[in-house]
Amino acid sequence: MTDYTKEIEKRRTFAIISHPDAGKTTLTEKLLLYGGAINLAGSVKAKKTAKHAVSDWMEIEKQRGISVTSSVMQFNYGDFCINILDTPGHQDFSEDTYRTLMAADSAVMVIDASKGVEAQTKKLFKVCVMRNIPIFTFINKMDREARDTFELLDEIETVLGIQTCPINWPIGSGKNFKGVYDRETKHISRFFAANNGQKTVDTIEVELGDEKLDSLIGKENHTVLADEIELLDGASSEFDLELVREGKLSPVFFGSALTNFGVETFLKHFLNMTTTPLPRKSNDGLIDPIKNEFSAFVFKIQANMNKAHRDRVAFMRICSGKFEAGMEVNHIQGGKKMRLSQPQQLMAQERKIIEEAYAGDIIGVFDPGIFSIGDTICMPDQKFSYEGIPTFSPEHFAKVRQVDTMKRKQFLKGITQIAQEGAIQIFQEFNTGMEEIIVGVVGVLQFDVLKFRLESEYGVEIRLENLAFEHIRWIENKGIDVSKLNVTSDTKKVKDMKGNPLLLFVHSWSIQTVLDRNKELKLSEFGRE
Repeated sequence: MTDYTKEIEKRRTFAIISHPDAGKTTLTEKLLLYGGAINLAGSVKAKKTAKHAVSDWMEIEKQRGISVTSSVMQFNYGDFCINILDTPGHQDFSEDTYRTLMAADSAVMVIDASKGVEAQTKKLFKVCVMRNIPIFTFINKMDREARDTFELLDEIETVLGIQTCPINWPIGSGKNFKGVYDRETKHISRFFAANNGQKTVDTIEVELGDEKLDSLIGKENHTVLADEIELLDGASSEFDLELVREGKLSPVFFGSALTNFGVETFLKHFLNMTTTPLPRKSNDGLIDPIKNEFSAFVFKIQANMNKAHRDRVAFMRICSGKFEAGMEVNHIQGGKKMRLSQPQQLMAQERKIIEEAYAGDIIGVFDPGIFSIGDTICMPDQKFSYEGIPTFSPEHFAKVRQVDTMKRKQFLKGITQIAQEGAIQIFQEFNTGMEEIIVGVVGVLQFDVLKFRLESEYGVEIRLENLAFEHIRWIENKGIDVSKLNVTSDTKKVKDMKGNPLLLFVHSWSIQTVLDRNKELKLSEFGRE
């Protein structure tokens, strides 16, 4: 039992979130580099390095240098076993990103030092707050010209409404970026770039006030730093680990993922501040990771990860106990006992069949088409289920038609599978069949991904016709006769894949009008899986 407890206690499972281009995938690569999982980090954009980022696997990602799907990676660093959930960073990312946060115990928020807090960051931050998960901030790209450091902190506090506590402090930015000062040890780490940031870099440590510092970082930088630290000590929030773990205080780190400045320092601090896997809510109360036997929930389904094997993989977050290959489990929503086949852990395109895994780990299992997002898996004698994962409101809608009507079967299979992955949501009108499908997405890029994937994976060409709808609401009343609802002319009545009734609106004011006209009607912004 002690080995088993030890294994769970060394797990750290976190998601990396950011606005597009803040350097999230690069940071992920560098963390893997320090963990020895890869020897040479492949920068996503740099022309000097001819590799693709290790964590991007879909063809469209390699072509565009962006992450479209969430990757899961595991590596060891010191005594820790780390599971990173790398979320899509494109402006038009999908619901997949929100769902991935449901499987994490903490989040690392990457912010571009020259741009500050951006729109996408706010949305993701809201999901973290909804779950009270600890948020750590990494202010990236200090090797480029950056905004005023105090201004950046102030923006995080006012825009996101969370207190900040800088753990280290940058010395200059852009060409004048000399390194960082560690507020706890009062040491300065002077960094030197090496080999285009592909290998780990050396650091030299000297204390503030030491005369040697003048020659190392320049007299002016030394003076500015001393003044800033004095101001910071008097004005910033005190570090309080309890508040960090409640998601009310964000520790802030500065660095440059591209050149490796500050990455390892961040990793060491982060691992000591984050928690082991946390208990999860179920309809049977809190499930403890160590005291309870094996249980997990499905947070993502991905089809066709391997071109050679047209397969579907269900990703599960293990919430408690130990998983062993071949063990019998209970699939709660499917109402049957089964064995999870081909359990594997992924490192981008490389897969490793595993014999065991522990609470905090993410595993992929072969899905013959029986799993849905939010499903609970537990021991055969257990019957509880974890809280459902919210369905987030799409913001863009389009009518989808296949060009070749002879390929109807492939079209339905493809669009249904991609919808089951949670990348898109599909709706149909009450009186039409599946020949006219309305697709809803959180970000416009998902339309491109849908088109690309239907053509390359299912051989189906489609036409998309954008619709003016911008708002969607789930109808909460059970057994309501939708045809009798008194709605505005810009409202469309549709149902989702599970037959739940919804309303689509062009204008936000129409929502209130429909509620006024139908006094009993209850509408919700989120659907529950």
